[in-house]
Amino acid sequence: MIHILGDRVGLIGLLTILYLTACNSSPEVGESSPAAVELAKEPRPLMTAVLQVTTTRVQSTQRAMPPNTLTPLPPVTPTPRPTPTSAPTALPPPSPAPVSFAVIGDYGTTGQGTQDVAALVNSWDPDFVITLGDNNYPDGSYETLDGNVMQHYGRFIVEGRFFPALGNHDMTTENGRPFLEAFELPGNERYYDFVWADVHLFALNSDWREPDGITSGSRQAAWLEEQLAASSTPWQVVYLHTPPYVSMEDKMVPAARWPFASWGADLVLSGHAHLYERLLIDGIPYVVNGLGGGGIYPFDEQAHPASQMRFNDNYGALLVEVTAEQLALQFVTREGSVVDYLTLSNQ
Repeated sequence: MIHILGDRVGLIGLLTILYLTACNSSPEVGESSPAAVELAKEPRPLMTAVLQVTTTRVQSTQRAMPPNTLTPLPPVTPTPRPTPTSAPTALPPPSPAPVSFAVIGDYGTTGQGTQDVAALVNSWDPDFVITLGDNNYPDGSYETLDGNVMQHYGRFIVEGRFFPALGNHDMTTENGRPFLEAFELPGNERYYDFVWADVHLFALNSDWREPDGITSGSRQAAWLEEQLAASSTPWQVVYLHTPPYVSMEDKMVPAARWPFASWGADLVLSGHAHLYERLLIDGIPYVVNGLGGGGIYPFDEQAHPASQMRFNDNYGALLVEVTAEQLALQFVTREGSVVDYLTLSNQ
């Protein structure tokens, strides 16, 4: 564009010089001279000449485009996408839910304490319930079974999820006949065992009227030793009414001091003393729970040397949760306060 304008200005200048030269060589004329007017009124041929020259110059200065010398790009290779498998990767199976069971002791009344503890246990809806004796005060008669037992735990009994141990009050009437007729239990029903998932439980009769004896050399004890040795479950729990050890001298029963730990038990539960206490004997916990609804007892001033936790301020129950790897127990008051918590591990 710059070259075109420069040529145009040069051409106009040349024409102007020629025009002035012509004027100087001819007679002088005024502004009204036809030749001057004619030139002024007809610029089109001049512009036409300029355009023609310009067009010619542009055509003469055009450059030929160079041949295409670009290197061709390599062909595009699509990124391979993963092929979905015919079935998703299997996830590990979820861990089974823990088995839960409630433990109540010395509850067999119609009083407010028993009703509150029963409401607590029913709210937990455990897999089953075990008792530590004295299910039916005052003497284990037929007449008081409905009021003392059935009204509180009837649904567990009907569904086969209720496993009581005999207490001394239950044995008063005909050596426990009303008890034996009221419940459908394994074995001879006075002492028996059952397995529920990962826990094997052994109910004993620690009352002195037991025909097979209550000492460590008795027929009942020989049965327990044999059953514990044969047990293959992760956990073994023994429960009975009278406590082998407790911080209440007149409720402690030395005849019940069997070598439970060396026979294979992991936990020993008992009642009879209306209080809560956890002790450590031979490396395993012994737990006393008699706060199911009967009158609460005081502790001796001097705690047992093996005592680890004592409580007697309110009624309550034990909740035990068991998996193959762990057994956890907690004592909960009727208002829902956790007083004691203990975890045992198999790992």
